[in-house]
Amino acid sequence: MRCLAARVNYKTLIVICTLFTLVTVLLWNRCSNQGGPLRFLPRGILPVAPPSPPREGQGDASVSSQQQHPPQPPEPPPVAGGAKYEEVDCLINDDVTIKGRREGSEIYLPFSWMEKYFEVYGKVIQYDGYDRFEFQHSYSKVYAQREPYHPHGVFMSFEGYNVEVRDRVKCISGVEGVPLSTQWGPQGYFYAIQIAQYGLSHYSKNLTERPPHVELYDTAEERDASPPLWDVPKGCSLSRVRDKNRSTWVRQFSAPESSDGVSLPLGNSKDFILSLDLRFTSNGSVSVVLETTEKGAPFVLHYVTSSTLIAFRDRDITYGIGARATWSTLTRDLLTDLRKGIGLSNTKAVKATKIMPRRVVRVVLRGRGSVDNVTISTTAHMAAFFAASDWLVRNQDERGGWPIMVTRKLGEGFRPLEPGWYSAMAQGQAMSTLVRAYLLTRDQVYLQAALKATGPYTQPSAQHGVKAVFMNRYDWYEEYPTTPASFVLNGFIYSLLGLYDLSETAGGSGGELAAGGREAARLLARGMESLKAMLPLFDTGSGSVYDLRHFVLGAAPNLARWDYHTTHINQLQLLASIDGAPVFREVVKRWKGYLKGLRAKHN
Repeated sequence: MRCLAARVNYKTLIVICTLFTLVTVLLWNRCSNQGGPLRFLPRGILPVAPPSPPREGQGDASVSSQQQHPPQPPEPPPVAGGAKYEEVDCLINDDVTIKGRREGSEIYLPFSWMEKYFEVYGKVIQYDGYDRFEFQHSYSKVYAQREPYHPHGVFMSFEGYNVEVRDRVKCISGVEGVPLSTQWGPQGYFYAIQIAQYGLSHYSKNLTERPPHVELYDTAEERDASPPLWDVPKGCSLSRVRDKNRSTWVRQFSAPESSDGVSLPLGNSKDFILSLDLRFTSNGSVSVVLETTEKGAPFVLHYVTSSTLIAFRDRDITYGIGARATWSTLTRDLLTDLRKGIGLSNTKAVKATKIMPRRVVRVVLRGRGSVDNVTISTTAHMAAFFAASDWLVRNQDERGGWPIMVTRKLGEGFRPLEPGWYSAMAQGQAMSTLVRAYLLTRDQVYLQAALKATGPYTQPSAQHGVKAVFMNRYDWYEEYPTTPASFVLNGFIYSLLGLYDLSETAGGSGGELAAGGREAARLLARGMESLKAMLPLFDTGSGSVYDLRHFVLGAAPNLARWDYHTTHINQLQLLASIDGAPVFREVVKRWKGYLKGLRAKHN
């Protein structure tokens, strides 16, 4: 039986080999007859079919061998992705000619031309080793409304704002602790809108981010089990004393300006928010040594008891922090201070976009004074929020406004706004900031300032207020109180949000507060009536407009950029969560469609 099986297997093998040889010969002959050896095509490339043989009755059976096997055709045109194409001239609007590609009846235009012509966006993205082209009709996104809006919650989508890194922010003032703007004036000025946004963004981040990592490097309150880590060179002194005003123990230091200073190593900290309690009894400074990604000597940030705004020289960046003759907490974002300082340089050797801190090396004190609670943390959102809130309280004028001290030109046809003008957007966002400060602290100072801020809403623009009236009927609160009125949409809605926050917060209080809350509610109701009636005027059928200058001046429409368009949508989403009027939901749906190329129907 074994021999029989072996013989059967052997015969079977011979048959298989013979068949394989025959098939190989047949394939070789067929390929040779078609003009070449057997070729394997790359994956995804379809072969070109050979000419069909003559049908019965076509041609002559006695054609020559040369006619049966004609010479090979010339090289085919370029192949892209398996498809033939050829270059073709494309005449655009009888004006300019560009090079395109043709594949049969299809014409392909370069995307570099399309994105400029149609203002669309796209790029090649790689996923798992494969390229994919992603096309977008717009570049801006709408945020998801996480919950109905309320005055003590996140302000819109401001948790994603980083006000301090904007190019139009010169720096964070060491004296005031808030941004200094260069948006309309290179010399720098305090702009209430920007300051309120700075506060609201940090307030919102505090609600949405995880608690910060905070490392305490020194406190004098508890007696040290071992000597402190401070370095005290010859000629300097450091002692632990009881401070009567604070009723706590503090470090008292003395270090001449010419000395190396009293210093505290910070253990190679890789967090960059410095905070310390500080009081100077003479001129002095706090210096922070930073190791950065730039080779060479470290950068040093100097916070000095002067009114200097910001200065940069070599690798020393200086911020004035005022006299600090009474106890205060100095909180500084070292990363922002480093980048803003380097940004003052115009030299090619230092590029602000590339230099980053690696670690905080040490803090150095000079002059005479006291210090306590030296910490480094990942964030300090509440410090930034209250810096903005307190600035708004200190700088509100007797009419309840925050005058903007630069000239603003809105464009041809509008009279320029001279320094000292109010903005309804500034008033509204300031209210939203102050209400949140009140709800956190229950300090009446914040609420009183918010109530006082309604003053400019009641006065016409011509009388140093912010109110305009559309078609003698609808009240509008002007972001820019121009002559004639400009009717800017996003600034108006921000002013309404401030009124809503205030009316919701003060409406249940008694006496004067209740009256102030009712006034805010009245102003809000008038504004919401105007918005519902006028919103269609801002719809272009494919986007939205920034203002109504096309109606007021008879000029071309001032189309909203996509980021302003999505701001409009985000604002209307928020209003829809507090007001059930169908117009808000309908406009939001339509305007979201415009982001993906939807257009209104034509006749």
